[in-house]
Amino acid sequence: MGFPPWFELGSLICLGLILLADLLLVVRRPREPSMKEASAWVAFYVALALVFAVLIGLVADEHLATEFVAGWLTEYSLSLDNLFVFILIMAQLKVPRRYQQQVLMVGIVIALLLRAVFIVLGAQLIENFSWVFYIFGAWLLYVGAGQLRQSEEEAASQSGIVRLVGKVVPISGEFDANRLTTVVDGRRHLTPMVVVFITIGSTDLLFALDSIPAIFGLTRSPFIVFTANIFALMGLRQLYFLLGGLLRRLVYLNYGLAAILGFIGVKLILGALHHNELPFINGGRSVPWAPEVPIWLSLAVIAGSLAAATVASLIKTGRDRRSQ
Repeated sequence: MGFPPWFELGSLICLGLILLADLLLVVRRPREPSMKEASAWVAFYVALALVFAVLIGLVADEHLATEFVAGWLTEYSLSLDNLFVFILIMAQLKVPRRYQQQVLMVGIVIALLLRAVFIVLGAQLIENFSWVFYIFGAWLLYVGAGQLRQSEEEAASQSGIVRLVGKVVPISGEFDANRLTTVVDGRRHLTPMVVVFITIGSTDLLFALDSIPAIFGLTRSPFIVFTANIFALMGLRQLYFLLGGLLRRLVYLNYGLAAILGFIGVKLILGALHHNELPFINGGRSVPWAPEVPIWLSLAVIAGSLAAATVASLIKTGRDRRSQ
């Protein structure tokens, strides 16, 4: 069962207006939110996602609502990893705290645009080439294995982007408010803010390549894929200031993400085998032993992996602090 056109259009308009209001708020009030304000906004966006899941259940059916929740949780967990890398990039490039809201909002807009492009491309590939799930599954297994390495490696690699840009155009050594260019000794220079945006954008591209195949492993609905991505990115700016250093306590988050991506990768490959059309696999026929993984099991594995990674991380960091 699909969604009525009025529901899809109305949902996208409402979500677009919320994101626009958030963007205007950053432009008009470029400051660091308080812990109370950040907590309230994060709680609001999480509650909004759950309300949207209920609306999907009422307008369509419970199965699609469960797919949305599973997809949202997956994208939210991957966004946490994205956020952790953002924190490292901000620290590495020494972005002043008062400008970090604007950087985050630009990063979120870039992420949404990139994911929209990948969603359209992914939907077209799936509709015309069912065997693409083999590729998606193999890619997620590869990315999941890569998650077992520390996330700091990703941010450290961004310093190469800084050096590359610096070789092409002159970059000033200091931020000039939130401007992209400034004048140094009578010459026009790019400010470090441009480097920050380039670095954030390249990071968003890498995460889009990971997250879109992951959620297509849970649902075939482009509408659910896109709205789950929007809800995962909404409130990310406030979550940055709420968690801050606390995110560093989630030392086992990468293991939880590895488990989620690995599970979805296997699920995609099993689904591809179940609907196999490749002539060199079982003569182009379905593979009888390949099971269909139910969505409730996917939801349980995703939630369980996140919970286990969080609890184990907090226990370890708590023990480390007490032993010091």
